[in-house]
Amino acid sequence: MNFENHPCYNPGAHKNFGRVHLPVAPRCNIQCKFCNRKFDCVNESRPGVTSGVLSPSQAMAYLEEVFARRKNISVVGIAGPGDPFANPVETMETLRLVREKYPEMMLCVATNGLGIYPYLDQLAHLKVSHVTVTVNAVDPKVGERIYSWVRYDRRVRRAGEGAEILLEKQLEAIKGLKWRGMIVKVNSIIIPGVNDTHIPLVAEKMSVLKVDLMNCVPYCPAPGSTFEDLEEPSKEMVDAVRAYSGKLIPQMRHCTRCRADAVGLLGEAPDKDLMAVLQSCKNADIAPKTPCSVPLPRKPRRKYVAVASLEGVFVNQHLGEAHQLMVYGEKDGAFGLVDTRYAPESGGGRRRWDALALTISDCHTLLVSGIGAQPRATLKDAGIETLVVEGLIEEVVEAVLTGKSLRHFVKRQVSGCCGMAQGGAGCG
Repeated sequence: MNFENHPCYNPGAHKNFGRVHLPVAPRCNIQCKFCNRKFDCVNESRPGVTSGVLSPSQAMAYLEEVFARRKNISVVGIAGPGDPFANPVETMETLRLVREKYPEMMLCVATNGLGIYPYLDQLAHLKVSHVTVTVNAVDPKVGERIYSWVRYDRRVRRAGEGAEILLEKQLEAIKGLKWRGMIVKVNSIIIPGVNDTHIPLVAEKMSVLKVDLMNCVPYCPAPGSTFEDLEEPSKEMVDAVRAYSGKLIPQMRHCTRCRADAVGLLGEAPDKDLMAVLQSCKNADIAPKTPCSVPLPRKPRRKYVAVASLEGVFVNQHLGEAHQLMVYGEKDGAFGLVDTRYAPESGGGRRRWDALALTISDCHTLLVSGIGAQPRATLKDAGIETLVVEGLIEEVVEAVLTGKSLRHFVKRQVSGCCGMAQGGAGCG
């Protein structure tokens, strides 16, 4: 893949190379006062707008048709219409499907940064090369004027507390993205009278974090939003903000405020025919009025077994302590290791286990030496059976895949030592 062909990150590429956004993420975890998301507006060109929301499988059907009609697409992105990581299961499954079918395609996501951190290792594993994070303030007092609420850890936080949490998570995410070698762009919305004089401070902070590119985006009034009566910033204001910020960090000056279902060259009018295809694919598994021109891919059959192991020989690791999982299945007529996958980082509660279920979505069984109630329940809901066992990996995996008895592999629970249940036959 040629990173120079990303039309948003390279001003020399946007006239020849296009992008496609797959609208698979409808929910958002923050409420910006300048935003009013509408899913069915054909005539608007701004973030948060799409003519339809797709499931991951529908997105793949749509993408195949886009590639058939447009030969200059260099990058596939997810940018909403909500936030990709308020919809992590749909986002990560879509990225995985695209990477599997189009291994040389650039992948890109655009996010507010609140929920991305638990998925950084998975994004790196999928070779997502470009990430855009929208940072409108590096002072919670300014952020309090921009956001109505932030939903974090299953709770809605009002403006003040929410702005503090959002900023903390954004900075954490940007550091993590850069540490993993990803190309990072920061978007900052220029809102007159709110943060126009503050954005240079954002630029200073982003330059310290080694962000690659900054896009100072003029605020665009959205009917129905809290800020709908604010006027757009003047050209002079925009030029001044970009000029100062440009002394600290390279500036993107060719942004066209892309829709969540944008396709083609930047600035190109929405393709009505492809919008019709998107609508058709959206309804393809319900009762389509016009059949989708591309058959929807079937959900892959679960045929693998995932294993948590300390050294790669025995099933001997508690799931909560596993940094990676080994995936076993039939290979060249025998049972063997077919892949190694990163486990989501600790923290995040249920979201961590939702992410894990997605990571091993092609596995029907997970072998561990221990597991908590919440991850067990989450994996069960996702159709993955968890077995607490001990023994040589190859022997246990073969038993699972051939339907043999697992009785002698089941981890024994011995009680009576310090009043606690113990694994194994002794008490240490």
